Amino acid sequence: MHGYIPPEQYNTIAYTTRYADALARAGFLVIHPNYRNYPPSDEGPDLFRANQAVDVLNLIAIIKAQAGQPGPLQLADASFIGMLGHSMGGGITLRTITISDAVQAAVLYGAMSGDEQRNYEKIAEWSGRGRGLEELNASPEDLQRISPIFFLDRITAPVSIHHGDYDGTVPPAWSEELCQKLQALNKVVECFTYPGQPHTFQGEGDQLFMQRVVDFFNRIRGQ
Repeated sequence: MHGYIPPEQYNTIAYTTRYADALARAGFLVIHPNYRNYPPSDEGPDLFRANQAVDVLNLIAIIKAQAGQPGPLQLADASFIGMLGHSMGGGITLRTITISDAVQAAVLYGAMSGDEQRNYEKIAEWSGRGRGLEELNASPEDLQRISPIFFLDRITAPVSIHHGDYDGTVPPAWSEELCQKLQALNKVVECFTYPGQPHTFQGEGDQLFMQRVVDFFNRIRGQ
């Protein structure tokens, strides 16, 4: 699940291709979702990016229905579905595992907060107040109801959290707080900080990250 890219600049072969390739080389069948409002996908409402989580859940339903059947998903094993989400994609992943048990393991990589107030304050800042204002106009009660951070007790999937301490885009403190909250709830969670790594990892840090992701998925799948 890729992070935010301006839709007019988006290409389906995104930077996350290298992660998909690494997982495929490790023996996983990998699907890279193309979000609504990102060409060539259809347009649709995406307030709070909640409907992108709906799209992911619909995709998972398709995978489960077609796994093992003749076609592109013939080799898919629907008994284990993992998600890896970066930045915006991490926020979508967190929402997905909070509202559904359809995912067996989730990786959050430089992920957005589960607190939508924080998210859209940052989005408004990044965009020069060009995005996020509609969400921030919601009532405090609605902002809380739409925020996964207040419903973490519902999560059943093991979670692996990764964040660079040199991330100048998404605050590392958001991942640290999420890790602490999940630990306090006795959820299955592992947390890694990458010294000197920016929002999108580079070099040896990126290689270490992918090895940890593969190990995590293999470990959970083998349980």
